[in-house]
Amino acid sequence: MKLQILETQGVTKPQGLYNHAISVSAGRMLYIAGQVAIDENNQLIGSGDFNAQMDQVFKNLGNILANADAGFDSVVKFTTYLTRSQDLSAFYEKRAEIFADIYRDGRYPINTLVVIDQLAREEWLIEIEAVAALP
Repeated sequence: MKLQILETQGVTKPQGLYNHAISVSAGRMLYIAGQVAIDENNQLIGSGDFNAQMDQVFKNLGNILANADAGFDSVVKFTTYLTRSQDLSAFYEKRAEIFADIYRDGRYPINTLVVIDQLAREEWLIEIEAVAALP
């Protein structure tokens, strides 16, 4: 598998911890459904606590990747849904903390961030889906 971050011209530099485009040569693609802060026992983690929910979302993503014999370095795209615009600052801070651990080389995947009215359940504050390239 080869992931190559493309140097893009004619567009502004990324405004955060992401890249505009990644070229992938891979044997298989893994599409991960949107993950929310529900643990393996079907319990909500962090009721009303954005940071706790985001931690659980990344824990779920990491477990799914591990089950596919992959890691976060295989992720080429995240789509992130927030239900409260007031959580934007918390999202950026928490993402910087998480990414410092899982992307130590600074090679970030593509990310689309959307603020929406509500997820499938009102108590869910964040949902993230992912696309990964597998060898």
